[in-house]
Amino acid sequence: MRLGDGGPGPPVLVTLVTLILILCNNEFVRADKSKSYSMQTLCKNHFLQQLYRKIDGAVLWSQNERNLDCVITFQTHSILQRFMLRFDGLQLDCNDHLFIYDGAHAVGTYKFDLSCKNTKQTLGAMFTRTNYVTLKYVTDNWGTDTNGFKLVITAVKDPKHDCTEFRCNLREFCIATDLVCDGINHCADGSDESSNNLCQNNDTGTILGLEVTWFVVVVISTVLVLLVVIVAVSVCACRHGSWNNRHGNSVQQQNASYSLAQMYGSNGHMPVKPGGGSTTTLADGGMLHATSGNWCHPAGPQGFRTHPARGRPYCPAG
Repeated sequence: MRLGDGGPGPPVLVTLVTLILILCNNEFVRADKSKSYSMQTLCKNHFLQQLYRKIDGAVLWSQNERNLDCVITFQTHSILQRFMLRFDGLQLDCNDHLFIYDGAHAVGTYKFDLSCKNTKQTLGAMFTRTNYVTLKYVTDNWGTDTNGFKLVITAVKDPKHDCTEFRCNLREFCIATDLVCDGINHCADGSDESSNNLCQNNDTGTILGLEVTWFVVVVISTVLVLLVVIVAVSVCACRHGSWNNRHGNSVQQQNASYSLAQMYGSNGHMPVKPGGGSTTTLADGGMLHATSGNWCHPAGPQGFRTHPARGRPYCPAG
């Protein structure tokens, strides 16, 4: 059986796999717009710590990390954007410091030095002038579980630039559409999370409790598995039928060879040449002469042997 005859061929399977990958990739890219980071994970000593992370929005969590001294840099996707920073929670130990730099490196004069004297109410929303922000977090070896912060970072575009995505109400900043209705207040005035038509449409975009994208992925994956099972069963059935045909033909050929041997290979029967012809000839007026084999004499215990002709004495009548 060929896959093109009655079964789904490789182009169908490749198309389904490609569609699943595209849907998954789109879902991951969409979710990648708003990230959630743990300071404990970001501050691990490996090469990823030195990368510039391009984001549209992110949430940084900190809870009683000890003996940290790390630097993290974020970058906007566009040079026309800058960062807005806002704390949803802030309670640092007096020996811990969070330095905020308006730039791509933790050098020069920092913009803010946050410690135990700062609260989220007194700080409000903070803005950078560049499209970079660098955080330097330094902690000691002591603290409690109440120490830490929750920092919301959002890439915003000023009202003077054209906004093709979502425009906040109060300050009229433009933010990425994927940050809207994600459960995080990116506009600082709550307009991106208000109960407007956009959020209601996002809430209704589910099927059987799943988002539309993931529902399509599940359906296509199920169909793909069923097609693979059907192809496997069809291939096994075809192989089984081919084996039966070959086995039946060999049995028939074996039976046919036995019949020929019984007809031509036994004692007292006519031998057959390899080419299919007989070794007997007709001569002397139709008398049958055997040139080989055992046409006239049966084989003895040691096989057939030809005896030389003996002359008979001639005795004339007296």
